[in-house]
Amino acid sequence: MKFLLLIYIDPTLVQALPTDEYDSLMHGCLQHADALQAQGTLLMSQRLQPVETARTLRTRKQQTRITDGPFAETRELLAGFNLIEAANADDAMAIARQFPWSAYGSIEVRPLDDLDAERVRLAG
Repeated sequence: MKFLLLIYIDPTLVQALPTDEYDSLMHGCLQHADALQAQGTLLMSQRLQPVETARTLRTRKQQTRITDGPFAETRELLAGFNLIEAANADDAMAIARQFPWSAYGSIEVRPLDDLDAERVRLAG
């Protein structure tokens, strides 16, 4: 099964880290991600640009609106993601626990739906 690990951070907690401590955390994460990728568990990983660079598209009653930044006001911001392969939700959560970012926000573990099965269902 494929799971998306959505990495949310509280920017105030991350910004409070001394530079060398942040660099050490990030270096460890990159090494761990490389190891997971080498064993075929990590399929893709990416850090996102700051929320200030985002734009949100919303269409309601055929009216389209584009706003700067994220729509929801929240303390934690989506900072990146890891796409992984795991046997089940418990294994996916175990992989998520190996990353340090839950101490600075949260990691949402969400299974991917089978889009190919949906294509088949709609075609039938």
